[in-house]
Amino acid sequence: MDFEISSTAREYLANLNEFMDGHVYPAEPVYDQQRADAGRDDHTLPPVMEELKAEARRRGLWNLFLPDVGGLSVTDYATLAEVTGRSPHIAPQALNCSAPDTGNMEVLHMFGSAEQRKQWLEPLLEGRIRSAFAMTEPDVASSDATNIATSIVRDGDDYVINGRKWWISGAADPRCKVFIVMGKTDPDGPAHRQQSMILVPNGTPGLEIVRSLPVFGYEDQEGHCELRFTDVRVPAENLISEEGDGFMIAQARLGPGRVHHCMRALGMAERALELMARRANERMAFGKPLARQGVVREQIAESRMAIEQARLLVLKTAWLIDKHGTKGAQTEIAAIKVAAPRAAAETIDRAIQVHGGGGVSEDFPLARMYTIARTMRIFDGPDEVHLRSIARREIKNLTPSDGE
Repeated sequence: MDFEISSTAREYLANLNEFMDGHVYPAEPVYDQQRADAGRDDHTLPPVMEELKAEARRRGLWNLFLPDVGGLSVTDYATLAEVTGRSPHIAPQALNCSAPDTGNMEVLHMFGSAEQRKQWLEPLLEGRIRSAFAMTEPDVASSDATNIATSIVRDGDDYVINGRKWWISGAADPRCKVFIVMGKTDPDGPAHRQQSMILVPNGTPGLEIVRSLPVFGYEDQEGHCELRFTDVRVPAENLISEEGDGFMIAQARLGPGRVHHCMRALGMAERALELMARRANERMAFGKPLARQGVVREQIAESRMAIEQARLLVLKTAWLIDKHGTKGAQTEIAAIKVAAPRAAAETIDRAIQVHGGGGVSEDFPLARMYTIARTMRIFDGPDEVHLRSIARREIKNLTPSDGE
């Protein structure tokens, strides 16, 4: 395995680090102040973000997650994603590389019709609009995608959608113009052929944004919303690919996307470790710096080891995807979704502890970063689902007749 990035990626990396140092980190307090001035429940984009987006485009740091645009492999982009994770609320969006848009753009790129790509993919790639992915539901355990109960029923030249969704990231942002909705078109069909995906423009009659849900008390700019679909009618040509392709599309969407998520998580962990070490050098307790306390040194060492181990696993996964596609990395894709958030959450938690009361305040980015890392253990499938998948494959390798 070779994790060396390409010369193109090295150029992007140098450019990105300059952008982070010169523009993104200085913009963090400005972003926070503009959000505070707008009010907790305001979901418009702080003006500083448009300045950052313009600078990123000027530098050519735009849509790098798509190989056809940036010319990067999954392994190449993984290194860049880690850097953007150091400022998770700002950097990914500044580069037009933030979820859920990245996954939605990949879906439209791979499976959308020419008309769908023109109407929705082009403005997404240009950063003129945002989108959301509506899969999770409040009434069923959505960790099992076959549970999804939202109905998508053909009626002449239309489909009619009924159901509830929640934790739909991006839905509160006024720039969110379209939802990719996953629901059942054939509830009596084979378990993995019952689901389909369909495009629902925001503002379609019968689509209601019920509320935005805070995460650990934080109200994110883009929002994470509960939606209600009541006889929502859209043209049949809004269906993505064919009926029954929903589960397959969801799996294709998650492979590279999990690499992106996990490397951003490790970017947060790296920043937390730096903050922890700096704090340990600066703070005195019992007559000497915290950095000379054995227990603090152990926390720093454990964090470094956890980050390095998780990073190697994510890079191996990216390399396997590049070489063999997502089907050749199924176990590893599941494993990184457990390993990287764990490493990040544990590292950030240690950094919070070393910072004492400051760690849980908004004077440092640690509390906000912890909410992301901890939430990652739930979204895109909870840890338990991925552990189950890994174990089933290990058992099946030993006993092919019994994969359970």
